[in-house]
Amino acid sequence: MEIILKYFSDFTPAQLSQFEALKGLYEEWNEKINVISRKDIESLYERHVLHSLAIAAIADFQPGTQILDLGTGGGFPGIPLAIFFPEVQFHLVDSIGKKIKVVQGVAEALQLKNVTAAHSRVEDVKNRKFDIVVSRAVAPLGDLWRWSKPVLKKSTVPGKQFEKGLICLKGGDLAQEISDSGVKPRLVKVYDIFPEESFLEKFVVLAKS
Repeated sequence: MEIILKYFSDFTPAQLSQFEALKGLYEEWNEKINVISRKDIESLYERHVLHSLAIAAIADFQPGTQILDLGTGGGFPGIPLAIFFPEVQFHLVDSIGKKIKVVQGVAEALQLKNVTAAHSRVEDVKNRKFDIVVSRAVAPLGDLWRWSKPVLKKSTVPGKQFEKGLICLKGGDLAQEISDSGVKPRLVKVYDIFPEESFLEKFVVLAKS
């Protein structure tokens, strides 16, 4: 938890309590349904929570913004972002039902009123549009963008450095992946936001239509 407070300080008591509760909740759920590796659970706040909040550091989502977390897994980046932005609505989807069970359990325990979750592929999200899609899913950028476009609203949402589109967290050498995607994204090095060794090859990737 200390590493979160190293970079962020303007939390309400409710937000602090929610962030502090994350480790115990994920440890408890992980014993039933393995959604985070044992190694990573020890560094949950750095590798999962702080990593997710790299998005919050560069995109100031306005109240009422509708955000879809595509392939949320155990709830990242959606759960930390929902704590950070209590006035923003988050819908977390994943094609693996047991992971969504964890997400729903964590969100309920934290009393996150701004989170909904569904066992669903993004292609099956119908009759609903979002301002932003976020993702930490392990899928090529081209696929993430192709899946995101049909669920994105046409109108724009004012935001710091970013409007409507896809924001994903990726790692490694992305040159070929970006070339194959047909997208011209903006890349922000996570290490430039949070200078921690584990983020040396991590990026926030922002793609707009």
